[in-house]
Amino acid sequence: MKEIKEIISSFEEAVERGEQTALATVVKVIGSSYRRPGARMLVTENGMLTGAISGGCLEGDALKKAQLVMLKKQSMLVTYDTTDEDDAKFGVGLGCNGIIHILIEPIDPSQELHPIQLLKKCLTDRSPKVLATLFDLENPRKPQIGTCWLKTSEQTIAFGKSEPFQGTLTPMAQKVLQDKKSWIAALEGQHAFVELVHAPIRLMIVGAGNDAIPLSKMAQLLGWEVTLIDGRENHANSGRFPNVEDIRVLDAEMVYETLHFDDRTAMVLMTHNFNYELLLLKEMLPISIPYVGVLGPKKKLVKLLENLEKLGKAPSTDDKERLFGPAGLNLGAEAPEEIALSIISEVKAVLSGEKGTFLREKKGPIHEEERL
Repeated sequence: MKEIKEIISSFEEAVERGEQTALATVVKVIGSSYRRPGARMLVTENGMLTGAISGGCLEGDALKKAQLVMLKKQSMLVTYDTTDEDDAKFGVGLGCNGIIHILIEPIDPSQELHPIQLLKKCLTDRSPKVLATLFDLENPRKPQIGTCWLKTSEQTIAFGKSEPFQGTLTPMAQKVLQDKKSWIAALEGQHAFVELVHAPIRLMIVGAGNDAIPLSKMAQLLGWEVTLIDGRENHANSGRFPNVEDIRVLDAEMVYETLHFDDRTAMVLMTHNFNYELLLLKEMLPISIPYVGVLGPKKKLVKLLENLEKLGKAPSTDDKERLFGPAGLNLGAEAPEEIALSIISEVKAVLSGEKGTFLREKKGPIHEEERL
């Protein structure tokens, strides 16, 4: 989501300067690659790049292709085969042993609807969206239909040549929302990248001590939405946290009923105040978010659970599955910045449905191919 926001901002600045732009999107990958389907890069006619479609090896060649797309005002599908040694001779070998299909579309700001407009609509609220991009693998040099269809919680938006595929895309979108993962599907004469667009992770940091500062900075670097909560006004303020837009001074009993929670929300309790965290957990039961991290030793979490039981609010088995204490992956962290890295890593793993293990222990490719 951070990349999408940056692309939209760069596009608006280019429009103000009167520059043409093109959008490059990774739509299909076979084998390994640095970026996966859904990675995007905006290219301006003057060569400014926002976003990334690879680890840096494809961007130079994609820039030339994008300038051609802008000149002809016609989209194209470009394929890079990094399993082919001949590609390495031309400087586009990634050593990733994969085939990457990239759709490059010219953006016409005079049109009422275009791909960037659909990306903008993905930011309107925190509900999941489904974005469809159509491309023709058999005829890559012919004009491509492109990014042309969006389903939100309130409406379906279709334009261009997407209308004949409406009846197929709608049930695909429902499956994407149900499975919570993007898919690539073969349609009649086309392929469709049917993409689940998540809201950014919202990290609620409860506690405004010095150790919360690096955690908030790392989360913001990732493009997460950060909410800082503390009962002490002299700690929770913009002077100590200048980059946090949402700072709340709240009593523990008010946190859960005041803030909005969803399945992309994570909370870290790091107040160093046992009673505050006990009251907050009491109000949160049953826990409806996927991650609640408790900073400190395991015996602290055990004591919290014991006290909740005494208060008649014993957590269920499902509640305990969402509680992580001590918070963080086992990285050998000691300094505040290292602890922040450990917690950020665990939150990302949990919300991605992963275990946070070494990639070298994973059998098969890092990413499975998205196929319906």
